[in-house]
Amino acid sequence: MKIFRIRGWFKQGLHRQRFTRELLALSKEQALQRVYSDVGSKHRVKRNLIHIEETVEVKPEEVKDPRILAMLE
Repeated sequence: MKIFRIRGWFKQGLHRQRFTRELLALSKEQALQRVYSDVGSKHRVKRNLIHIEETVEVKPEEVKDPRILAMLE
């Protein structure tokens, strides 16, 4: 499994809400689909309103999310 950090924003009303997510996935495409699913269900936003700015594969030493760090141990 690889670790990905995904940055982007989504439109919520008149504002842009920025987000950064770190997650485990087998591929970049799987990580993107999971972000679309999670953000869409949590914030009631359609996929066409979610804009991904950056997708980066991250080394285990660079992980900031405590949930991912707990999974790696």
